[in-house]
Amino acid sequence: MKILAISGSLRAASINSMLLRVMAEVAPPGMEVRVYRELGLLPLFNPDLTELPAIVASLRDQLLRAEALVIASPEYAHGVTGAIKNGLDWMVGNESFIGKPVALLNASPRATHAYASLRETITVMSAQVVEAASITLPLLGANLSESAMRADPQICGMLRAALLSLKDAHRSSVSAQAGIA
Repeated sequence: MKILAISGSLRAASINSMLLRVMAEVAPPGMEVRVYRELGLLPLFNPDLTELPAIVASLRDQLLRAEALVIASPEYAHGVTGAIKNGLDWMVGNESFIGKPVALLNASPRATHAYASLRETITVMSAQVVEAASITLPLLGANLSESAMRADPQICGMLRAALLSLKDAHRSSVSAQAGIA
């Protein structure tokens, strides 16, 4: 199963980005988590463009090829980051999120506004938010390094469980589509 993971943070020491990299490393066998690293390179969304810039088309293609998504974004001023919102805005006019199982990771129990906003945005884009795969980890202020996260059995266990829930949701979706066809 191919999963695309997107961090809404551009910070080099982002907890959200670290969390996604750890998730990629601890993924169960048969699951490949690829962390998207070009979010900060996307141009500002412009609906007047008749042709997608190459980097935007590449993101759309990666989203379409992914069987599921994981998104982790920090909260800035009670909202999602401009970087993740810009990336999502580029995808509104295409089918990249339609019916796609999505797990939302939240690295801070205080980041409820951004989490709710992100959930609302991708739901409007027709994605399937997988509740069992969407988790909040109390990492903000924990001062954990990426290697410490990787070594923490509770964090790794939560990440693996989220991925397995995402896999189950994907299987259910595929089975339902097969039943319709």
